[in-house]
Amino acid sequence: MTIKRHIPNIITLLNLLCGCIALVFAVKMNFEMAFYFVCLGIFFDFFDGFFARLFNISSPLGLQLDSLADMVTSGVVPGYVMYLMLSNSVNTDPSLVYFPYLAFIITLGSCYRLANFNIDTRQTDSFIGLPTPANALFILSLPLIIKYSDSLIALELLTNHWVLLVITLLSAYVLNAEITLFALKIKKFNLKDNLLQFFFLLISIVLLVFFKFSGVALIIVFYVLLSIITNKLKANKS
Repeated sequence: MTIKRHIPNIITLLNLLCGCIALVFAVKMNFEMAFYFVCLGIFFDFFDGFFARLFNISSPLGLQLDSLADMVTSGVVPGYVMYLMLSNSVNTDPSLVYFPYLAFIITLGSCYRLANFNIDTRQTDSFIGLPTPANALFILSLPLIIKYSDSLIALELLTNHWVLLVITLLSAYVLNAEITLFALKIKKFNLKDNLLQFFFLLISIVLLVFFKFSGVALIIVFYVLLSIITNKLKANKS
């Protein structure tokens, strides 16, 4: 029983470790490995809760550890990656030397969202605002889109410091916006109760297959838009 009690927290710490490693790779401008380690951290973030429910273990310590680990993996890392992108976009303009620091608005928004999530009792069966892991995946996919995409439009947009600033501000806003987003967890394996989740999963696979790293960003945008449309349809029926 003693060993079981620590398993969820150990998995949470593995999330934190992945975030630290991702940050090291980001410092070295290895955005691909940073992306993969953030993905691995998010994987651990999902399974710490899974094992906590499986072993019927819930503690205030686990809740705090989860948020602190997410703060690094899904808060500090995306903020720093955006900082590097902004630095690259203004490196020839000495008048904008402090401009890249605005990237950490993402980190501040992530911190506020994580703290608010811990005290918000409404977010049991759905999310209010974009979860920090989803936002982290969106931000970390951007430098990979620049590297691997053949689209000149995408390249021009994602190397423009004003566009990156707008993305930064939108990121912090959506993290904390009063927008109800459907939960991705499938509690009962039947089509009727999980039609929305299965539809989202199908479209996500298609986007990844056809657009690869660009598909990651498209999936996050699609998730937000699908949630908004679903909310409006439910409101019209009631």
